[in-house]
Amino acid sequence: MKDIFAHESFRVLEGTSVSVKSRTVTVTGKFGSVTRSFNHLPVDIKLCKNGKFVRIEVWFGTPRHQSAINTVCSAIKNMMIGVMKKFEYKMRFVYSHFPINSNITNNGTLIEIRNFLGEKRVRTVKMLPGVIVEKSNSVKDEIIITGTDLELVSRSAALIHQCTLARNKDIRKFLDGIYVSEKGTFVKEE
Repeated sequence: MKDIFAHESFRVLEGTSVSVKSRTVTVTGKFGSVTRSFNHLPVDIKLCKNGKFVRIEVWFGTPRHQSAINTVCSAIKNMMIGVMKKFEYKMRFVYSHFPINSNITNNGTLIEIRNFLGEKRVRTVKMLPGVIVEKSNSVKDEIIITGTDLELVSRSAALIHQCTLARNKDIRKFLDGIYVSEKGTFVKEE
């Protein structure tokens, strides 16, 4: 059954500014700006009360269209958090015999993984735009992935994880790989 009208609104975070132009949302904050297009969703995105509230509306929407309201709300909220605090994923190297080595090049945009399961092949993973990878200074065998866009940071972590999967082996026995150990924001709350 179609509802005539459904909507959701939320407050813009302090220190961020949101601009909307034909379903393309740009959020600007302390760590830069993030732009995302929602043209594939049948929703109306508006700024209300002098740009202090974002309102998402659906007219005559099916349940699937109405569920897109929460999707857009969550995406814009994640964009606001990202430009204020940055997202950070920590990944740990797990190995039983052959130690996994890594080199980070191109100012943190490319990681080379060597000696995975004793292989001679060098696996390279290029980070998505706006994402930086670096080695942890405090913990051995840990890398830190940071960026302002949550989707790009998590997809970069997934690319690294998928690069180090043991193919054609029993995954109960061969647990070697690079796994996400912690997710959070770069700027910690007090």
